[in-house]
Amino acid sequence: MGSSSKKPLVGVISDVKVISPHPFHIAGDKYLRALVEAADVVPIMIPALNDIMDITHWTEHLDGVFLTGAYSMINPSLYGESKIDADFDYDDQRDNVSRALIQNMLKEDKPLFAVCRGLQEINVALGGSLHQSLHEVEGMNDHREDKNAPLAEQYADTHSVTLSEDGIMRKITGRNEILVNSLHTQGIKELGQGLQVEAVAEDGLIEAFSIPQLTFGLALQWHPEWQVTQNPIQHKLYEAFGAACKTRQQR
Repeated sequence: MGSSSKKPLVGVISDVKVISPHPFHIAGDKYLRALVEAADVVPIMIPALNDIMDITHWTEHLDGVFLTGAYSMINPSLYGESKIDADFDYDDQRDNVSRALIQNMLKEDKPLFAVCRGLQEINVALGGSLHQSLHEVEGMNDHREDKNAPLAEQYADTHSVTLSEDGIMRKITGRNEILVNSLHTQGIKELGQGLQVEAVAEDGLIEAFSIPQLTFGLALQWHPEWQVTQNPIQHKLYEAFGAACKTRQQR
């Protein structure tokens, strides 16, 4: 078979979780399945070993990178704040590898797609900041899910976002407004340098941005991977990422 038949390789960031007594490098099944089923790419998990591994040993073989969501929070020291008094999990190993991956994608102009924590990672890496407890900020809605509810209820669409008139998301989806789910405690406070707003929630929170310096760079605060094969709008976003990865592969 010729090289044209090969599917693009996409690196997927790993979380580090202790499954007693050992730490494991893991990625959610729903993210990997969405990349296969909707973006038509081959996902390759990248271990969070940036302290002992040059990230370019991985990225030189990749046609794009996907930054998943996670239950952990970004260490607020990375955007100049102290941890608030809240029962949050942190993942410093992931923080380190995500910053390296983002910098590498920017340097090599390879497609970058991010959701939830991934959006926050890009924002912080480019000098932005986060609300550590969004529901406690005056004027902001509570964007958290009910973790005791069934998954279908947690991931159900809960609010709309307005897509920027000159943004790439309007071009991809053909819509001015879309419904999205909402499963996050933190959110963008200050937008990172050079990022372009793509979607805004009803309370004014930036819910998506693009990265103009990349041929394809898109980050979403919601979870488009959830039942993506049944959601034509979110499917289009994965298709666009997959197409960009295919173009980069052929380059």
